[in-house]
Amino acid sequence: MASILDEYEDSLNTRQSAQQHSRLSTANIGITHSGFVNVRLEEEKPIFNKQRIDFTPPERINHLSVCNNQLCMSLGKDTLLRIDLAKPDQPNQIELGRKDESKVHRLFLDPTGSHLLICLSTSECLYLNRNTQKVRSLSRWRGHLIESVGWNKLLGNETNTGPILVGTSQGIIFEAEISATEGSLFNTNPDQYFRQVHSLEEDGKPAPVCCLEVERGLENKYFIIATTRKRLFQFVGKVAEGSEQQGFSSIFSQNQDLLPSFQEFPANMGYSEITFYTSKLRTSPKAFGWMMGNGVLYGQLDYVRPDSLLSDVQVWEYTPDIDLSLNKPISIVLTQFHFLLLLHDRVKAICTLNGQVVYEDVFPDKFGTLKKMIKDPVGGLVWIYTERAVFRYHIQREARDVWQMYMSMTKFDLAKEYCRDRPECMDMVLAKEADHCFQNKRYLESAKCYALTQNYFEEIALKFIEAKQEEALKEFLLKKLNNLKQSERTQITLLVTWLAELYLNRLGQLESDGNSVIFQETREEFRQFLSSSKHKECLFNNRSTIYDLLASHGNVDDMVYFSVVMQDYERVISHYCQHDDYSAALDVLSKHCDQKLFYKFSPVLMQHIPKKVVDAWIQMGKRLDPKKLIPALMNYSQMGSTQQISETIRYMEFCVYELTVTEEAIHNYLLSLYAKYKPDSLLWYLEQAGTHASEIHYDLKYALRLCAENGYLRACVLVYRIMELYEEAVDLALQVDVDLAKSCADLPEDDEELRKKLWLKIARHVVQEEKDVKKAMNCLSSCNLLKIEDILPFFPDFVTIDHFKEAICSSLEEYNQHIEELKQEMEEATESAKRIREDIQEMRNKYGVVDSQEKCAACDFPLLNRPFYLFLCGHMFHYDCLFQEVTPHLTAYKQSRLEELQKKLAATTQSSKSRHRPAPKDEGDTSSLGKGNAGTSREQIKSDMDDIIASECVYCGELMIKSIDKPFIDPQKFEEEKSSWL
Repeated sequence: MASILDEYEDSLNTRQSAQQHSRLSTANIGITHSGFVNVRLEEEKPIFNKQRIDFTPPERINHLSVCNNQLCMSLGKDTLLRIDLAKPDQPNQIELGRKDESKVHRLFLDPTGSHLLICLSTSECLYLNRNTQKVRSLSRWRGHLIESVGWNKLLGNETNTGPILVGTSQGIIFEAEISATEGSLFNTNPDQYFRQVHSLEEDGKPAPVCCLEVERGLENKYFIIATTRKRLFQFVGKVAEGSEQQGFSSIFSQNQDLLPSFQEFPANMGYSEITFYTSKLRTSPKAFGWMMGNGVLYGQLDYVRPDSLLSDVQVWEYTPDIDLSLNKPISIVLTQFHFLLLLHDRVKAICTLNGQVVYEDVFPDKFGTLKKMIKDPVGGLVWIYTERAVFRYHIQREARDVWQMYMSMTKFDLAKEYCRDRPECMDMVLAKEADHCFQNKRYLESAKCYALTQNYFEEIALKFIEAKQEEALKEFLLKKLNNLKQSERTQITLLVTWLAELYLNRLGQLESDGNSVIFQETREEFRQFLSSSKHKECLFNNRSTIYDLLASHGNVDDMVYFSVVMQDYERVISHYCQHDDYSAALDVLSKHCDQKLFYKFSPVLMQHIPKKVVDAWIQMGKRLDPKKLIPALMNYSQMGSTQQISETIRYMEFCVYELTVTEEAIHNYLLSLYAKYKPDSLLWYLEQAGTHASEIHYDLKYALRLCAENGYLRACVLVYRIMELYEEAVDLALQVDVDLAKSCADLPEDDEELRKKLWLKIARHVVQEEKDVKKAMNCLSSCNLLKIEDILPFFPDFVTIDHFKEAICSSLEEYNQHIEELKQEMEEATESAKRIREDIQEMRNKYGVVDSQEKCAACDFPLLNRPFYLFLCGHMFHYDCLFQEVTPHLTAYKQSRLEELQKKLAATTQSSKSRHRPAPKDEGDTSSLGKGNAGTSREQIKSDMDDIIASECVYCGELMIKSIDKPFIDPQKFEEEKSSWL
C-alpha cells in the first residue's frame, strides 16, 4: 500500500499504446514543401499514459470514488478504505459495522473531497466526513435508493455541503443538506432536511435519475441538468441574491407550469451517464458528454443563452464493435478533445472533433472485468478499477495533434491556435490554408498565408503570375518583405525593386482607366511604401534604380516625392527649376537649409527671384559663406536689372553690418558696388570702416584706385589718410577744400618736421594759388610750427609789410623769450655740475673700520683671513662667499657676463706671470668691455666684476626682495635633501 502511486504501468502495455498512438497521429501526414525539418531526439510520450497501481486489495473492490486527491474505496462487504493521495503511505480503513446482507450500491464524493455518501442496496444511506472516523446514518434518506447527487460547488465546504440535489431510482429529486457538526441534544442527525422538489418520468412512468449537475451562470442564474435512461432535462431559473442558502426549490417551482425542457432518444440501454469538462479549477464546465443508448451526445455549455445551457450538440454514434445487447459501454469521461468510453475489457478514446477512435487500450483477462471509470476534476487523472486491480491514466499534451483535425476540417484559425509553439506544424497549416484560399479564388488571403510559409518563393510567385493576380502577388511580396531580416539584403533589394515595378504598373493602368479614387489610394499606398523606415536603407542604396523605374513610367510627381524622402533635394530643386517653378525650388532650399545646394542653385534663382533669394540668404545668416555667393552676385550685378543690383547691395550690407563679416573680398565687393551704383554711401562706408589700417577690412590700394577712377576725391583723401600718405592726402585735399587739407596736415603728431612741411604746402597754396594773405596769416595761427619767416618767401614782392607787422613783432618776442630760457637752463646746469663734483670728492674720502674679530656674514669665519667686502649697511662678506651667494640670483645674461670676466681675469693673471713676452691686447675683449683700444686692464676687469656682485648688499638689497617667493630648497633637489635627513 505504501507505493500505491509510485509504480509505473506494464512496459508491454505502454509500448503497445505508444505504437498505436504513433500510427494514428501520423496517418494523414505526408511530405510537404516546408522549410522545417522535424527532428525529435526521443520518442514522444502518448497522450493517454496508463499506470497500474501496485496494490493488491485484501478483498474484492466494489466501488471507487476520487475527488480533490481523496480516494475512497469500498472493499468486500463491510470495509471502507480512504487514501489521501498527497499522503499515499497513510491509508485509513473503516469498518461500516453492518451485520445484515446489505451491500454498497454507490459512493458519492463531493468536489472538496470532504463529504462521502455511502448508498446501500437496502435503500439506506450513510455519511462519512473526511475529518472523522465515525460513519453516521442519514435517517431522513431511508427508503430511497440513491442513484445520483448534484453537489453545490458554490456553498459546499469541509463541514457543510450546502443545499444539494439527490436523485433516486424512482425518478424523484430531493433537496437536502448535510452538516458534519454535531447537532443539538434533540437533533443529532447530520442531514438537516430532506424534501422532494421534482420527479422525472419516461413514457409516463417514473424513471431513475441517473445523473444530476448544478451549475451557476451569470446574474444568479442557475442551470440544473438531470438525466434518465433516455432523457436529458434542463431546469433554468434565478435565485435571489443572498438566498442561495434556501436551496433550489424556487427553480423547480418556476418550471411547474411549463413542461421541463428535455431531449429524448429512442434507444434504452438501462442507464445513462453524463460527464463534463472543466478547463481550469473552480471554473464552470465548458463541454459535456452524455452516454446513452443511441451514442454519445456531445456539445458545449453556453451560460449566456436564456433558455438552454446546451449548444452545438451532436451525437457521436458508437463504433460497430459496440453491441448494446452484449457489450454495453460502462462509463464515460470527457477531456478537452476526447471522450473515453469504458467497455468490459477495454478503453476507447474518441476525438470529439471528428468522432474517430484515436486510442484503444485492451486490458488482460487476468485483471477481471472493468467496473467503472472516474475522473478527478481537481487532479485531472482518470481512474479505472476492476475487482482486483486499480489503474490510472495521465493525459499529457492532449492538444498536440488537434491542429491536424482542425486543418482537415478547414478550421484554420483553430488549427493555428493549437500549434503556435510548433513552427513546423504552423507552416503546414498556413500552406494548407493558402492552398484552400487560392482554390476558392480568395487570392489576397491566400497571398498573406503563403507569405508566412516556408514554401518555395518562386513557385508561389509563378502561381499568382499565371493566375494574373497582380494585387495578390503584390500582397505576397509585401508580406515576404516584412518578414525578411535586415541581413538578407539581396532578397530585400529584389523584393523592393519588384514591388516598385508592380506599383508603377498598377498606377499607370488606373490612370489610363480614369479611376481617380482608386488611383489616389494606390498612390498613397505606394508613397507609404517608398517612405517606409524599415526599408529606407535598401531604397537609399538602390535609389538610382528606383529613379530609372519612375522615369521609364514618366511618373514625375512620385519621382519628386521619392527624392524628398531620400533627401535628394538637389534632384527636387533641379526639377522645379527646369519647370520654371523657382519659388517652389526656393521653398525646398529654405526648408532643408543645405548650404551646398544654396551655393549651386543661387545663381539661377537670383536671376529670376532676387528679393526672395536674398531674404532666404538673410534667414540662413551665418550658416552661409557669403564669399561663395559672390560669383553669382557679381554675374548678375553686371548684367542684371536694377532690382538684382539693389538686392545684391542689400545682402552685402547685411553681411558687413549685421554678420560683421571681415572677409576682404566681401568688403571690396561692397566698395565696388557703392562706387558704381550708390556713391552717396561710399564716403560714409569709408568713414565708419575705421581710420587705422589695422581696423580696415578692405584693400586700401583697391579702394584708392576705385575712387580715383570714379573721381571721388574726398574718398581718395580719406584713403590716403588711412594709408598714412599725408603729403598725397594734403596735395589732393587742396584740390577740394583747404580745411580738409588742414585736417590732414595735423595728423602726423609725432613728426613735427612732416607737419611743418604739410603746413608749408597749405601756406604756399593759399598764397600762390588763392592769393589770400589773411588765410596765410590764419595758417600761422593754426600751426605753431610755422613762423613768419617760413612763409615770407611765398609772397610776391609787391606785398606791403603792413600785413605782417603783427606777425613779425610776435616772432621777435618769441625769439627773445627763447633766449632767456636758454640762459636760465645753462646756469642750472653749471650749478648741478658743481654739486656732483663735491659729492664725488666726499665719496672718495669715505671709509669704514673693521675689527679684527669681525666674521663673514655668510660663512661665519674670520673676515680678515681673505679678501672681503664691506657694505654701508654693516654686512661684511668674503669675496668668494659673496660670489656664491649672489650668483644663483643673477639673470642668465649677468651670469654669462660674470663667467666671461672670470676667464679674462684668469688670462691677465697668467700673462702677468710670463716674463718672455709682453701681455697681448685682445681687441675682442676690448670691444666687449667697451673701454677703447688701450686694452683691458686687470683693475678694470675687477671693477666690472664688483659692479655685478657687489653693487648692493645681498641681504639688504633688491636680490633679497626678489627671492622672497622662492623656496628655501630647490624643488629638483628636494627629494635628495629629504633623504639626507632620514
